[in-house]
Amino acid sequence: MRIAVSGSTGLIGTALVADLATDGHEVVRLVRRAPAGPGEVRWDPHAAEGGLDPAALSGTDAVIHLAGAPIAGGRWTTARKAELRFSRIQSTTALIRAMTAAAVPPAVLLCGSAVGWYGDTGSRIVDETAPAGSGFLVDLVRDWEAAAQSAGPAGIRVASLRSGIVLSRQGGMLAKLVPAFRLGLGARIGPGDQYISWITLADEVRAIRFLLDHAELQGPVNLTAPAPVTNAEFTAALARTLGRPALLRLPAPVLHAALGELSSELLAGARVVPRKLQDAGFRFRHADIDFALAAELKPPKSRA
Repeated sequence: MRIAVSGSTGLIGTALVADLATDGHEVVRLVRRAPAGPGEVRWDPHAAEGGLDPAALSGTDAVIHLAGAPIAGGRWTTARKAELRFSRIQSTTALIRAMTAAAVPPAVLLCGSAVGWYGDTGSRIVDETAPAGSGFLVDLVRDWEAAAQSAGPAGIRVASLRSGIVLSRQGGMLAKLVPAFRLGLGARIGPGDQYISWITLADEVRAIRFLLDHAELQGPVNLTAPAPVTNAEFTAALARTLGRPALLRLPAPVLHAALGELSSELLAGARVVPRKLQDAGFRFRHADIDFALAAELKPPKSRA
């Protein structure tokens, strides 16, 4: 297959591109700098049609759009909120213009999304049939998915990747937490009863590959492990994995003072399950949080 990938230098994109290339697929990386080789094409999400010559996407089997400014990259100021929206919604719109202008448009668009769609669901289990919640992040995800669906009338199959927290020692939330936990400074956040919907990086990549191959899957698809855990359970599991205590608690007022509106997302929780993936036959390698953390953080046993 010939597959174009945006956000190819991010945590998920880097792992996905390597996995696709290993299996012999031709990967076209959409980059925002001068191309460094024949496998890269420059694009500009600020420009009409992403600054892309539609011919660059013509005949491509699929486009995987993972670009977007990090949600937890700082306080949600007015400027920051505008950047979060532009980097997702405008970039998606521009990319789809290039796709639909191609002589032979790509057949599939897998577009990034997030479990932020659901808002704070408390202890209630939700799947892809659940309605949107409320709040800035919910509005952002809803508009992002709506932008992606505009490719549908051109005959392009669209799936929105509602990813949970992606666990990897290479980056993201887990990589940020590990140093503090190793020092015995691990702490649960607020009351600790808010749910975390998570997935390992390995299963995230496998799920995206699964979606490429299963034409029946479209619309929103939850990319989360089947057993979400509370913040307290996650904290305890990470402490067990690292063999360190985690007796501290970060009170909600302190978090709010440090992060402002962003703190509401850390104090809220969504108990999301991957109904569509499981019904289609996808099997997770890491379905248990202890096993998942051990797989990411414990070195493999040497062979005697």
